[in-house]
Amino acid sequence: MEERLQKILSAAGVTSRRGAEQYLLAGRVTVNGRAASLGDKADPERDDIRVDGKPLRHGEARTYLMLNKPRGYVTTLSDEKGRKTVADLVKGCPARVWPVGRLDLDSEGLLLLTDDGELTHRLIHPSHEVEKEYHVWVTGDAGKALPVLRGPITLDGVPLRPARVELLGREKGESVLSVTIHEGKNRQVRRMCALAGLQVRRLRRVREGALRLGDLPVGRWRLLTEEERHQLGLR
Repeated sequence: MEERLQKILSAAGVTSRRGAEQYLLAGRVTVNGRAASLGDKADPERDDIRVDGKPLRHGEARTYLMLNKPRGYVTTLSDEKGRKTVADLVKGCPARVWPVGRLDLDSEGLLLLTDDGELTHRLIHPSHEVEKEYHVWVTGDAGKALPVLRGPITLDGVPLRPARVELLGREKGESVLSVTIHEGKNRQVRRMCALAGLQVRRLRRVREGALRLGDLPVGRWRLLTEEERHQLGLR
């Protein structure tokens, strides 16, 4: 059955759908010996689809892993500024995996990496609204900030779904909050806290959907368990 090439490349684990668009625009994809264009379709069972001259491979096992990202690492596979990247932390992984979503340089915690383009699209696309829970260490009047964080907030002119926010306790003069959001805008939790008059001292993602960071050491990674794969809807 014919499908758009972006979807085919993503499902084959070559890159994300957005990345596939760039491959097509750069002329790196051919179908039956002819350069493919954005919007073209093909049948992966019938057509000879190649990326950089290499045949597309199908049916290979995908890799899914969880990393406890430390602060000070950027969530990219390479960085033009020479900063440390999450790719440095997963060099022992035999597959070429990429991050699912982002954690900014100063944030830490749960980060999924995979070579499954379809899963990547499903988890990061706004329409799926996958819950993300963060533990946030802040200074400022947390009691006054809670109603603001729980109430209607607009970022970049777009109203956000109400966040679920709880006060977990206090540590060394800082308040520790649990903040659960559905979107995933750039630095969203930090910007929400700033609007509520709080300064973020530390931010750690502890859950994404049904997946929990647990006791995975900082800077270490592990493959997802069979149960966790089922939680993501994987076979």
